[in-house]
Amino acid sequence: MGIPQAMEALSERAAAIRESLQKSQTSTENMVAILGSFDHRLSALETAMRPTQIRTHSIRRAHENIDKTLKAAEVILAKFDLTRKAEAKILRGPHEDLESYLEAIDQLRSIVSFFSSNKSFKSSGGILNHTNNLLTKAISKLEDEFRQLLTNYSKPVEPDRLFDCLPNSLRPSSAASSQQSDVSSKGHSEHQNKSLENAVYTLPTLIPPRVLPLLHDLAQQMVKAGHQQQLFRIYRDTRASVLEQSLRKLGVERLTKDDVQKMQWEVLEAKIGNWIHYMRIAVKLLFAGEKNVCDQIFDGVDSLRDQCFADVTSNSVSVLLSFGEAIAKSKRSPEKLFVLLDMYEIMRELQSEMETLFGSKYCNEMRESSVSLTKRLAQTAQETFGDFEEAVEKDATKTSVFDGTVHPLTSYVINYVKFLFDYQSTLKQLFQEFDSRNPEAQLASVTTRIMQALQNNLDGKSKQYKDSALTQLFLMNNIHYIVRSVRRSEAKDLLGDDWVQIHRRIVQQHANQYKRVSWAKILQCLTVQASNSSGGGGPIGGDGSGSQLSRAGVKDRFKTFNVQFEEIHQRQSQWTVPDSELRESLRLAVAEVLLPAYRSFLRRHGPQIESGKNPQKYIRYTPEDLEHMLGEFFEGKTWNEQKR
Repeated sequence: MGIPQAMEALSERAAAIRESLQKSQTSTENMVAILGSFDHRLSALETAMRPTQIRTHSIRRAHENIDKTLKAAEVILAKFDLTRKAEAKILRGPHEDLESYLEAIDQLRSIVSFFSSNKSFKSSGGILNHTNNLLTKAISKLEDEFRQLLTNYSKPVEPDRLFDCLPNSLRPSSAASSQQSDVSSKGHSEHQNKSLENAVYTLPTLIPPRVLPLLHDLAQQMVKAGHQQQLFRIYRDTRASVLEQSLRKLGVERLTKDDVQKMQWEVLEAKIGNWIHYMRIAVKLLFAGEKNVCDQIFDGVDSLRDQCFADVTSNSVSVLLSFGEAIAKSKRSPEKLFVLLDMYEIMRELQSEMETLFGSKYCNEMRESSVSLTKRLAQTAQETFGDFEEAVEKDATKTSVFDGTVHPLTSYVINYVKFLFDYQSTLKQLFQEFDSRNPEAQLASVTTRIMQALQNNLDGKSKQYKDSALTQLFLMNNIHYIVRSVRRSEAKDLLGDDWVQIHRRIVQQHANQYKRVSWAKILQCLTVQASNSSGGGGPIGGDGSGSQLSRAGVKDRFKTFNVQFEEIHQRQSQWTVPDSELRESLRLAVAEVLLPAYRSFLRRHGPQIESGKNPQKYIRYTPEDLEHMLGEFFEGKTWNEQKR
């Protein structure tokens, strides 16, 4: 094919393409025209539907508002219904169903809260007034119910029930009544004190456990209603009165210092012993029980709980402590020391419980009064120590012991000191109240001073005897009694072996002095060195070994011996050495001096008398007779008893 033909063919194709493009352009324009008409129609349709859409939206919102209004109406109607039901429960009162009654009060409170938050409701004002009036009535009935429940179940605790709550070692043997059972602290000892350290006390049931939750719920509702003061007064008046009645039944009474001063000591001592028992029962049982009840009823209301407990117990604590104060401030006397120590002991024993029970700020006064009494008792006891030491040294009682036996003052002081050692730990604690020095050294010092004061007094009393032999016997008896008592007591460890040994030597010195004073003169009759006072003639030898008395001289010696021995026997068999070992020892010591001298004299000079007339007139006694008669010495026999 040639180029012209090719060109022609290309030209035809180009014309065909141009024609095709023109047709496509026409189709596009037609399509655009059609789409433009659709857009116009849609715009018109939207314009036509807009009113319908607006009406539909309004209808939907109206329906929503109607639903909300219906729901609000239902809530209000429900509140009205709830109010009606709650009112019915309130009008019936709390007796039938307390739990339901308390629930009704809570419902009324929620109704008040609801209408207070929706005051725009037309009915809010009326329903609020009505509901608040109902609440006032409900709380008033609640107060009555609380008062009635508390009163009905608050009864004084009988003494027997309290005694049953004590450890066995503290229960009176017969507790028919507190007035009949003497629970005094006589016989108190450190051992008993230690046995009480782990003793178990059982709290008495003051209010039945099933009632306590009801009282708690009632109290909570009253607090919510703002009736704390009414609640406080009801609780205080009821429980305080019952607690005081329980203590009165036990035997507690309010006594003043004047009352105490007027009492006979025996009566006062019994009352102090009972007071110690009452303090233990009051603190460990009654006050602890009151705290337990108070804690449960006012759980969650701390300030009211603490204030109620303080006011309930205040007067009872005051009555108990005032008696202790009256004793501590009363006139001091030695016999009061041990009851003062007993009182100090019980206050120390109860100190931690007092601090725990009365730990709140409302109980400050009671807690401080307790501490003050403890210190006052310690001070009075310490002052009584000083008084006793002085009283022992200056004792001027006219009580005489004619037989030279142990003086009542000696036995009294020794028993006093023995009792002191039953209170060793208490005394050491007491000393530390005022002095930081070693308390054991202080106790030793006090004991030594008391012993020395006694010895000084005995020295003075011994001078009342006209017979110097009896003076020595009196001192020997009394010092021996002191030494023996110390050796058998805990005082030995405190005073030490040196003290004991020194005083044993003093006893021996008095025994030797007695022998010298009593028997020196009579022994002279049995020696030949004595001058021949009879004037019977004949020489007297110088050493007595080979010299010979005249018959008259020998007679005179025997007569003098007989008179003197009979006189000594008559007098000294009325004297007393109460300790059997000391008595036998003293008799033996006399016999060891007298009998050998008599036998020797009898052997040497007896034949001169026996060969003459009426030898029995001069030689009245054999050595065996003398030995037998010496066995009658120091028995405290009267002259009439001897003659029989």
